[in-house]
Amino acid sequence: MKNYLQLTRHTGNATLFLAAEMSLISTLQGLPFHIHAEGLRGTGKTTIMRSVKQILPNITRIKGCLYNCDPNNPHCPQHAKLTPEEIAEIGTEEIPTPFLEISHSAKIGTVAGTIDLNKLTNPTQPEAALLPGIIPQAHRGIIFVDEINRLADTSPEITDVLLDAMGTKPGRIQIEETGLPLVDVSVSASVWAASNPDEEPGPLAEIRRQLSDRFDLVIPMGRPSTPEEVVDILKMDESSDDRELSAQEQSHLEQLKTNIENIAQQRDLEMPDYLTNFLANLYINYNIESLRALEAIRQAAILHTCLRKRNQVIISDIITVLPLALYHRVSPATLTEIMNTVNSNRMMGNDNKKNGSGFSLPRFFQQKQAEPQQFAESAPPEKARSLRDLPENGLIKKEKES
Repeated sequence: MKNYLQLTRHTGNATLFLAAEMSLISTLQGLPFHIHAEGLRGTGKTTIMRSVKQILPNITRIKGCLYNCDPNNPHCPQHAKLTPEEIAEIGTEEIPTPFLEISHSAKIGTVAGTIDLNKLTNPTQPEAALLPGIIPQAHRGIIFVDEINRLADTSPEITDVLLDAMGTKPGRIQIEETGLPLVDVSVSASVWAASNPDEEPGPLAEIRRQLSDRFDLVIPMGRPSTPEEVVDILKMDESSDDRELSAQEQSHLEQLKTNIENIAQQRDLEMPDYLTNFLANLYINYNIESLRALEAIRQAAILHTCLRKRNQVIISDIITVLPLALYHRVSPATLTEIMNTVNSNRMMGNDNKKNGSGFSLPRFFQQKQAEPQQFAESAPPEKARSLRDLPENGLIKKEKES
């Protein structure tokens, strides 16, 4: 497997690395953050996302719980009502943060849940029980879907389950089997997806707009822009045979895991009021359809601040994530207008005394009521005349008759 730290980063894919790390931090904080990479085939979308498995920290769960119950906040049918003493008696264990994939051959039972055949056919103590599917088993982790536009087109039932899991944060999922009680559990899992909008059946936003809007960010993938970047990628491909990581590589990965865990513990950041007001005015003035866009911008800006190891969100954090949160929610013309307006009014001085950020809200976003227009009491123009009263040569110049 390719080392996450050795993958070639260039202007076309750097944003995906950033979005993946932001989503991972948010997942560890207990708040799902869904990302979707769109781009031409061969741009490395799937490779980058799958390589993140190398830097996943461990999580602690109740021992043997397939739902990955947090010992401090159990949620599954088996452990939700247990006391801390009863949980301590069961014990806990550490496992890697879940990273599960939904394939195009998956059935609704394997995604949501179905009857546990092992327990049902147990010769000594048979019992009817539910086996949680991929989504509930990914609780506190990541679900990856490759070619999600094709899945949305061919598997509407699985798409509906994804919509439920991504509809709120955390989401919910129902597991239903004939003869067994309905199981309704919360799922806190980030959904990552990749797709090529130029291939059949087309962009996800055109196939299932509702699902497209569930993604907090959409990252448009680009090609390498220099020959040197292409050479680096080709050299990496030549040495991509499966092998054990060297001691140095493993050390670097462990350092990155620790760094991500430490950043994830920074949970007290909030959006300043003036930036919240800025987003509210953005929503109103540009008629943005989904409030999820503002929630995504807010969450992404805070995560970007965490990654930069700062303790205050500033306008540059919003400008970084703004186009990714609006890419699939507004027209290209509207997005261009928004970015031009924000960038042209970004810096009003390096030591802005009003909010300490060096940024003043654009006049476009000021909500001050305009004064009624005053008209001068000047004499009106000469009395208007009917068209038929005007001379021909004063109205239209006709072609000369030959």
